[in-house]
Amino acid sequence: MSKIENGKTVKVHYTGKFDDQNVFDSSLEREPLEVTLGNGQLIPGFEKGLVGLSEGDKKTIEIQASEAYGELREDLIQEVGVTQLPENVQVGDRLQAQAENGNPIPVVVTEINGAKAKVDANHPLAGKNLIFDVEVVEVVEVV
Repeated sequence: MSKIENGKTVKVHYTGKFDDQNVFDSSLEREPLEVTLGNGQLIPGFEKGLVGLSEGDKKTIEIQASEAYGELREDLIQEVGVTQLPENVQVGDRLQAQAENGNPIPVVVTEINGAKAKVDANHPLAGKNLIFDVEVVEVVEVV
């Protein structure tokens, strides 16, 4: 039976949880995730956790924040004037800011205090350790 290694395409079901066991994402109610390892499609810790597994294997992968979506970066949290934000903006709203080069940057409004607001451009899962229960559905053989 074929083992998973870089360059192999695999189909896996997963359930992603935080340290407190609260589920943040799962593929169980939809098609399994299909990816080719080594293409940078997955967070590093998830890829490393799949290497060496075979079809039918189940495993729990514990991933530190640094091997997931990275540590929380304070430099990605900015204070802006509320006049720079859409009217009636609320804490928790997801917006798009624009980088100096014109590229869109997704941000979340984390605080509104009078005329000032804080927006956070960190990935929503940055700074969090993650746990994935995975099941290898198929190691796709290329013909």
